[in-house]
Order: sequence, then C-alpha cells, then structure tokens
Amino acid sequence: MSALPMVVPEPGLPTAVTIYEVGARDGLQNEKALVPVEVKEQFVRRLLAAGLPVVEATSFVHPTWVPQLADAAELMSRLGADGVDLPVLVPNERGLDRALELGLRHVAIFGSATETFARKNLNRSYDEQFAMFEPTVARALASGMDVRAYVSMCFGDPWEGAVPLDQVVRAGVRLLEMGASQLSLGDTIGVATAGHVTALVAALVDAGVGVDRLALHFHDTYGQALSNVQAGLRAGVTTYDASAGGLGGCPYAESATGNLATEDLVWLLTGLGIDHGVSLDALVATSTWMAGHLGRPSPSAVVRALGHGG
Repeated sequence: MSALPMVVPEPGLPTAVTIYEVGARDGLQNEKALVPVEVKEQFVRRLLAAGLPVVEATSFVHPTWVPQLADAAELMSRLGADGVDLPVLVPNERGLDRALELGLRHVAIFGSATETFARKNLNRSYDEQFAMFEPTVARALASGMDVRAYVSMCFGDPWEGAVPLDQVVRAGVRLLEMGASQLSLGDTIGVATAGHVTALVAALVDAGVGVDRLALHFHDTYGQALSNVQAGLRAGVTTYDASAGGLGGCPYAESATGNLATEDLVWLLTGLGIDHGVSLDALVATSTWMAGHLGRPSPSAVVRALGHGG
C-alpha cells in the first residue's frame, strides 16, 4: 500500500498546507467518558511525533461547561517545555490568566457568526461577544502571545438556518481587526458545500482579508468535508483544521458530528502532491491507539480502510 495513493497533482493548487490538529481539544471535549490526563498527554506527544506542525492542546474553559477539559492546567504542566508553543483555547480573561501563568505563547478565542449561538455558547449577544474578547486579545498581544480567532456557524446555524455571507464577513473582520493573526472559519454543523466555501472565501478577500490569514474548519456531518477542502485549496487557503481519527463535535450544537479526520485530509493532500509533513502511518497508529482508549472504532475512513479501526 506504500505506493498509494498515486500522486497526481492538480495545477493551480498550493504546494504546501499546514494542518492545524484539533483532536486533543475539539476532538476530546465532546467525549462523555473522562479521558485520563496521562492519556491526553501521550495523545498530544504522539500527534507531535507524527509530524503535525500545530497541535491545539486543550481549553481553559470553566469545567462546568466542558468537564472533559477540567485538567487543562495539569496537562500543560505535564507537557512542560514541549507545551509552551502549543495553542490553547481561552474563552475570556480568566482563561487567559491561566495560560499566562503557565508561560504559554499561543491562544485562541472562539466567536460566533450568529446571535443564537453566541448566546448558547458564550452567554453573550452577538455584539457583546466582541466586547468580551477585546480585553482578552489586547492583553494577550501585549504579553507577546499569538492569537487565533475561530468563528462558528459560518455556513449554517441549527437555530437560525442560513447565515448570510456578509454577516460572517463582518464577524471575521472584527476579530482580525482586534489583532488576531488567523481566522478559522467553522462549519460547525457540517452543512457547507463546495460552492459556499468558494463564495465565503471570495467575500472575505473582497473585504480586504488576505487568503493567507484564513483557515478552514470542516465537520463531515453530510460527508462534504473533503469536497469543501478541495474548494478551499482552489481558493488558495493553506491552513486546515482537522482532528485525528475524526474525533469531536460541538457540545453546544447537537447536530455537529465529528470533525474532518486528519488521516482523510492527509490522504487527499498526499494524492495531490501537496506537502504536509505528516506521517500517515504514525497518525493512523495514534488514532487506533486512542480509539482503543475510547472503546469504539475510529470514524476516519482512512483509518478503517487501512485496517486499524480500533
């Protein structure tokens, strides 16, 4: 199988892509059974060893909201110097305080393109969320941190339905203007289609956002994630969020199923001749190992196809 997939490049696509691994945070946050911190530590270390250039490690959110990540500080302490450059999610200034105490250098904030999800996820209105983020981002930047911004519900909302492109653009631009270095566009419930991806990227570019500042975060609820990646590649986007083994969802949106599996993304990129730096064998072994800890097969098609479904 080592000769497969055959490498057949498509003209006009990027030559290299950054995979932003979210399995340890977005992947595990929705698990019902608590995963021991030592397993999480090994998971992060194995993902790094597989060649993933960015591994988002955890979230400093209140444990009442996401009990699975209540051990965030312990995890980052266990990772020590290896964890300093790993991004962590911070919902507010209290989360930022915890990241600063540990000497971390990269944080991410998560906003919403819709009013309803902002209230359900952040307990703030659409406009109030930006007021909450401003001091967090300002302090992070003043401390020399890099800040990434996520926007959820960019392609559809389970309560509001269709989300206008200009509404997403306004939310994204506001976060970038605060000082975020990168904007990750989230298809939180997996309803995006390729043309929609093309249109949203174009709308952001038209608003003055460089395509190099964009990332795409797809869920595979309707089986469209890889098609949407292809559309993103054709639009020039070179950063893609993915979760090892296809783990994850969103605890505040019941219709959100697993993230795009990192293995499936790696298979696509390899076949297109696009550099990604990840060892598929090591990644599959890691997802198989984690599936064993979770007690169920990996949802990744590539992990299943290679006979290591856990």
